[in-house]
Amino acid sequence: MAKIKAGVATSHVPAIGAAIDNGITDNEYWKPLFEGYDYAKEWIKEQKPDVVLLVYNDHATAFDSNLVPTFAIATGEEFKPADEGWGPRPVPNVKGYPEFASHIAQSVIQDDFDLTVVNTLDVDHGLTVPLSLMFGQPENWPCKVIPIAVNVVLYPTPSGQRCYNLGKALRKAVESFDEDLNVQIWGTGGMSHQLQGPRAGLINKEFDNAFLDDIVDDAENLALKPHLEYINLAGSEGIELIMWLVMRGALNDEVELKKRHYHVPASNTAVGHLVLENK
Repeated sequence: MAKIKAGVATSHVPAIGAAIDNGITDNEYWKPLFEGYDYAKEWIKEQKPDVVLLVYNDHATAFDSNLVPTFAIATGEEFKPADEGWGPRPVPNVKGYPEFASHIAQSVIQDDFDLTVVNTLDVDHGLTVPLSLMFGQPENWPCKVIPIAVNVVLYPTPSGQRCYNLGKALRKAVESFDEDLNVQIWGTGGMSHQLQGPRAGLINKEFDNAFLDDIVDDAENLALKPHLEYINLAGSEGIELIMWLVMRGALNDEVELKKRHYHVPASNTAVGHLVLENK
């Protein structure tokens, strides 16, 4: 059967993608951030996932205020990089896995999660930046990707508990697929940041590091954290961290921490990164 063997968490700051695309990852500003991903790049070469379930949020490119699915799964054959206003990123198209994605949708919807099924989808930096951080700049991405979008842009957003439970439903769906697949799940977004208003540029290192600790060792309680705590302590965009809970819910209760990286700043954002393997 298919099996989720590992999880990855990472921020998906658009400026990171721009630094990669413009070849400035070794300059004084960016080098400390990218060095934190050296381990993951070597690790994933050894792991060789067949499929990545990539949990991310769309930034008003595929979805907007006219259509805001709380949870969506993309079941298409291929997904193009989105034009976010300055042209698509110069990265490969993302190859999907329609049969597996459709199976997951069937299982998860029957498990009482009302996923929106999307067949045609352009993917923005929320999805492509994590791929670049983990795989570099290949001619083609080395595995198939199933995009799973979560609404963290317009309220109401799902609770942390709901996201954590979705992860558990995804694990059940994966393990009921009758094909021998090495599957990873990635949770993206965050960490603390706010892009507008009087608190623009907010970064809360204490909150971020506590979150990095708790998602590894105390995920059950972390899932209960209320939205107001994210907003008050991590900024308006800090709510993206609930997508990490989808990843964590899909893993075993006990995991092995293989890599932890935290860096400030990247643009006006705190960057967090974890590599977790199931015990």
